[in-house]
Amino acid sequence: MPTPSLRSLVGRHDEIDRLLALVRAAEQAEGGVLVLRGEPGIGKSALLEHVEHATPERFQIIRASGSEFEGELPFAALHQLCVPVLAHLDTLSPPYRDALLVAFGLADGAPDPFRVGLAALELLAAAAAERPMLCVVDDAHWMDAASAKAVTFLARRIAAEPIAMVFAARDSGAIRGLDELPGLTVGGLSDAQARALLAEEKTATLDERVRDRLLAEARGNPLALIELPKAGGFALPTPSPVASRIERSFRARMAKLPPEARLLLILASADPTGDPALLWAAAQRLDIDLPAASAAAEASGLVQFDTRARFCHPLARSAVYRDSRPEQRHAAHRALADATDPVAAGDRHAWHRAQATTGPDERVAAELESSASRAQARGGVAAAAAFFERAAALSLDPGKQTERTLAAARATLEAGRADAAAELVASIDTETLDDLQHAAVDLLRGRIAFVQGADGAIRGPELILRAGQRLAASDPERSRECFVAALEMGLLVGRAAGVMDRVLDAARSAPPASRPDLLDGLVLLRTEGHRAGVPPLRRILTGDDAGWTGVPALATVLTGELWDLELHAKVIDWVVRSGRVTGSPMTIRLGLSQVALAAVFNGDFGQAMAAIAEEEAIADAFDDQPQLYPRVHLAAMRGRRQEVLDLFAEAMSRDTGQLTANVHWAMAVLHNGLADYPAALDAARRAVAGGDLFLTGIALPELVEAAVRCGENAVAKSALESLVERTEPAGTSFALGVAAGARALVSDAEGDYLEALEHLTDGPLALHLSRAHLRYGEWLRRAGRRRDAREHLRTAHERLSEIGLEAFARRAEDELRATGEVARSRSEHTYDHLTMQEMHIARQVAAGATSKEVATRLFLSPRTVDAHLRNIFRKLGITSRRQLRDMPDLG
Repeated sequence: MPTPSLRSLVGRHDEIDRLLALVRAAEQAEGGVLVLRGEPGIGKSALLEHVEHATPERFQIIRASGSEFEGELPFAALHQLCVPVLAHLDTLSPPYRDALLVAFGLADGAPDPFRVGLAALELLAAAAAERPMLCVVDDAHWMDAASAKAVTFLARRIAAEPIAMVFAARDSGAIRGLDELPGLTVGGLSDAQARALLAEEKTATLDERVRDRLLAEARGNPLALIELPKAGGFALPTPSPVASRIERSFRARMAKLPPEARLLLILASADPTGDPALLWAAAQRLDIDLPAASAAAEASGLVQFDTRARFCHPLARSAVYRDSRPEQRHAAHRALADATDPVAAGDRHAWHRAQATTGPDERVAAELESSASRAQARGGVAAAAAFFERAAALSLDPGKQTERTLAAARATLEAGRADAAAELVASIDTETLDDLQHAAVDLLRGRIAFVQGADGAIRGPELILRAGQRLAASDPERSRECFVAALEMGLLVGRAAGVMDRVLDAARSAPPASRPDLLDGLVLLRTEGHRAGVPPLRRILTGDDAGWTGVPALATVLTGELWDLELHAKVIDWVVRSGRVTGSPMTIRLGLSQVALAAVFNGDFGQAMAAIAEEEAIADAFDDQPQLYPRVHLAAMRGRRQEVLDLFAEAMSRDTGQLTANVHWAMAVLHNGLADYPAALDAARRAVAGGDLFLTGIALPELVEAAVRCGENAVAKSALESLVERTEPAGTSFALGVAAGARALVSDAEGDYLEALEHLTDGPLALHLSRAHLRYGEWLRRAGRRRDAREHLRTAHERLSEIGLEAFARRAEDELRATGEVARSRSEHTYDHLTMQEMHIARQVAAGATSKEVATRLFLSPRTVDAHLRNIFRKLGITSRRQLRDMPDLG
């Protein structure tokens, strides 16, 4: 039966139907999410209350809310969601259980961002397996950043769970990720509905002119229609925003309360937890008469004290806090700090201390600095940023003030607020800084620019380079580290070619290193060529002292420049393992992208798809764009013209130099496969124009082939010379085989074709070997040796088809037909039927992974993995996991 509060929801039938449909779907294990959006007072909270009352009793209902005053406290909102189901904590695997304990401050350590969201998903799913669940999150726009990421992560992954999630958020200031969830805008009531609500609220005796004014000014806002008559009566209120007028109503009620009741309300508004035990302990420290004060506060209708202190509306809490005098707020925070356990709730203790402190005070600043370090240690970077910033404001010593401001900026950047970090750095007086401090500022500005993207992505490496130049005289080793870091950042933002020359120019004039490093090798590579540069680079990359581990992107590119597939495999294996151990999303995504790239060149497209799917899952979990270049390489090799064109358009929209070069290379491969050689020639020229490490090398063979087919012999010879200059010093089978194949096209000599086949037969080079058979078969046919040509063209067609190089396979088929032989139709690949995510799941399950293990990799729930498996079975025409092991492309 609906309660009286349900009947008072005038004009909300459509919204209620949508919410109850969400609940019904969750009851059938079809989880979903809905974000109610609208201005303050529009009725979002009332709709949340309605759906709670209307939800069947067999559901468990979990409530959480963001708070305007606790946005800096990490995982505060997520903690509210998880506390009611913590009894299921022991059912979680140890890494997930530990991740939540650390996140909630119940164990030491720093929260692993990879695990917290997935651990919360597993916890709620375990509880929902017993009874379906409704999660309601009010004031979601005020959730702390850590909770916001975790909760929106949850919301995107409950499709196969008996869980319904409903958020309420304002239109303005929505957190990142919330806007991407399914939403419903809650608008104002119509004039008739507004009049009906006024009638229900017993305000029918209002003067007609007053009523009309209220209706006009409220613009259908239900809370305004309820509260404004209490505030204005017959007096016509002066024009002002609706939210402000509503708050004025709450302040008017507060003004009528006894002093101790007002002070209790201020305490409640300053406490982000709503914990009555904490509130009563703080009230005792202020000598408040609790029975009388709490009774008067509740009688005002502003607050209710039961298992949690609850204000009647978020605007009421805001009105109480803002209407208090500064000394009252300071006293409230001081009492709350004294009542908060500094060990069990260190973040909140420090936060209240920060709010209670006034005036410069080095002792308090030092205490805040210590609190910031503690908060940082358990992943509370937003809290740490606030503490460092407050400590800087209270500092008496200018040097300490600068260091604390830099610390605040670093923590602010880590918390994902790059613009705020930039403002903090801009507040530093650089005129008083020494070279070391100047360098620290430049380094931080470079990191901020990198995160900000767009034009900042160009400025980031430049600022890191400038920091290195500042340090050249005082700290040569650190200076060289900055130079290499600038190159690494240039690679990560796709601007390495533009940074390389400036870095190497600076490095040539810098003091020498105490021992050879990557910078020395790069200088030799650029100034004296590959014969001089390759040996020292190989020694550094293969030596026991892994000097490349701090710059993994640069290391992977350099192994490609050395044409060394074994070394590349060793580096990417380390990068993936390091990323998984440290929880660094950037590191593991780089590693997975390189795994995909290696798989493409090795002809294992199934593995490439699986690695791409996992990288995309991590990017999605961290609300970032996935890497494009592995997709580009895979689509080009598969001969998927439209997919390459679509990726080309997306790459152009991102506008990064190296990504653009990747796409031009892909277009060259695609058009060579399609035998559209003029288009391939244009794309290959563009791909090599930037002089990028690795990309230029692998694009040169495409340029040679396209130029020869177009009769551009001078272009082909020049490209071959550049290719040989790179491959001969490398000396690997890969390098020598590719060079021999390109040389054969220019020389038209059979010996070069045979040399290419000989070199490429060694190692995992199926893709290049297949293309070498194709080129040799084409040459034999043109030479009139049809029988010999058929043998190599048949081999080429079978291998190209088996790998999945569709365009090149069609080229081989056409050539075979010209010799008088019809090629066999190719067998279909498993990955032709599956999405990349399904391919990842299928490969993992075929290898013996459980649904839970696969879910961990893809940031899904086991139930969702099982749903995908059912779809995979249907597409492949099988019925069991065991049958997956016998499917092609899943080994």
